Amino acid sequence: MQLEFDYKLDGETYKVIVTKKNNKNTYIKVKEDLTINVSTNYLATKHYIKGLLDSERDYLRRVLRKLKLRAEKEADFYYLGKKYDIIWVPFSKVEIDGLKIYAKDEKQLEKWLKKEMLRVFTERLEYNYDLFDEDIPFPKLKIRSMKTRWGVCNKRDDSVTLNSKLIKYDIKEIDYVIIHELSHFVHFDHSKDFWKTVSYYMPDYKKAVKVLNG
Repeated sequence: MQLEFDYKLDGETYKVIVTKKNNKNTYIKVKEDLTINVSTNYLATKHYIKGLLDSERDYLRRVLRKLKLRAEKEADFYYLGKKYDIIWVPFSKVEIDGLKIYAKDEKQLEKWLKKEMLRVFTERLEYNYDLFDEDIPFPKLKIRSMKTRWGVCNKRDDSVTLNSKLIKYDIKEIDYVIIHELSHFVHFDHSKDFWKTVSYYMPDYKKAVKVLNG
């Protein structure tokens, strides 16, 4: 059973989608399209749900702001932490001049960006791997788009997968994700020892985490 209504927050209107189930508890989740999804029990009234949303306004503001910033970053063209203007010109190759990138078309730009991902991520993986004192395997690099993770360590095939969206971020954030995944070859969990390893190789890693979390 579903119920839909509009909810106003700080002068903006958001769609609320309520799904009623045999739930004991009520759960609130904001989706990437900025709809507010509420999962609750059959007895919950619209008045009750609105009151609950009112009590969670700070949480909603925080999540909505994060999602809006992420959408803004994806809509604009960022490369290694800087925002670039794309200029379409009949060039045979992509060229960068200041904060402008010149390209023939989307296809050429996408091909160039994939090459840059491989180049930059490989260089940073090699650099950070050499920092490690521990005896860990040099991982095979994989690159793909991921919705919920910046990186993945796979000990079964000794590989590290990096999110292709990392190319939008500064080297500092890229290095953090690589160090995070390499540290999983030392501690395959998120224990205190794991975070000690991350902190040893990047003492200010929390700054990078804050940037990546928006």
